[in-house]
Amino acid sequence: MRKQQFLLLLIIILCGSQVKAQDLSKYDKGSFIKGKDSISYRILYPENYNPAQKYPVVFFLHGSGERGSDNESQLVHGGELFLRTNIRKQLPAIVVFPQCPKNDYWSNVQINAGQTGKNRFEFKKRGKTTAAMHALIGMIDDILKKPYIDKKQVYVGGLSMGAMGTYELLRRKRKTFAAAFAICGGDNIANVKKYKSIPLWIFHGGKDDVVSYEFSKEISDHLKIIGKEVKFTLYAEANHNSWDAAFAEPQLLPWLFAHKK
Repeated sequence: MRKQQFLLLLIIILCGSQVKAQDLSKYDKGSFIKGKDSISYRILYPENYNPAQKYPVVFFLHGSGERGSDNESQLVHGGELFLRTNIRKQLPAIVVFPQCPKNDYWSNVQINAGQTGKNRFEFKKRGKTTAAMHALIGMIDDILKKPYIDKKQVYVGGLSMGAMGTYELLRRKRKTFAAAFAICGGDNIANVKKYKSIPLWIFHGGKDDVVSYEFSKEISDHLKIIGKEVKFTLYAEANHNSWDAAFAEPQLLPWLFAHKK
C-alpha cells in the first residue's frame, strides 16, 4: 500500500513539473449573456483545431475558492490537466471552464455552520436553480448548438462545490452527458436515481474535514445497489484536496472519453 501511495505521489509531482511550463492563456475568454443570465468562461480548443470536424466537449466546474469575476481563477485547479501534451495529442477535445460569481453557488444546497466549526451541507431534493446554475445551463445549451460539437461525447466534472454542481447538472440535464466525474462533492441521496444512467467516477479523501467522504460513499453505494456503473476511488490519507490525486489518475480521461451516448 505504501508503495502504491509513493508511486501516486511521484506521478503527481511529475505531472506538475510537466504542466508548469504550459500557458493557461491558451484558454480563450468567452461569456454567455441572455436576458438575466450572465456567465464568463474560458475555453480550450484542440491543437490543429478544424471547425469542420466534430469534437468531444468537457465542462469543468471549479470549487468555491475560485469564484469571482476575473474569468481566470477557475483555471487554478484542473486547467493544466487538459494542457498536458499527451492529453492534447491522444484525446483532442474542447474544454470549457465557466466561473461562478463570488456570492453564488453552483448547486442548490444550504450550508450551515456546525457546532464544531465545520460546515453542514443540506442538499436539496427539489427546488429552483441558483442564478449561477441557471446561467450555466444556458451557456451549455448555447455551446452544444455549435456545429463542431459531438453531442454523443459531452462530459462534465468538478471538484468540491463543482462536484456538487456536477451532480445537480446531471439530474437537470440527464440526457445530455455521456459520462461524468465528481471529486469531493455530495448530493441528496434521493436525487441519485435521476442520473443513474450516466457512468460516473467519484473521488474523495478519507480524511476530508470540509466535505465528508460519506457523501460520496452514499452516492456510490446507492448506484451499486441499483446496478448502475460507478467507480469510487477513496484516497484514505487525503484531506479535502483529493483533486491532485484524481488528476494524476492515468485512466481518468481515457475512461471518460470511452463513453458515448
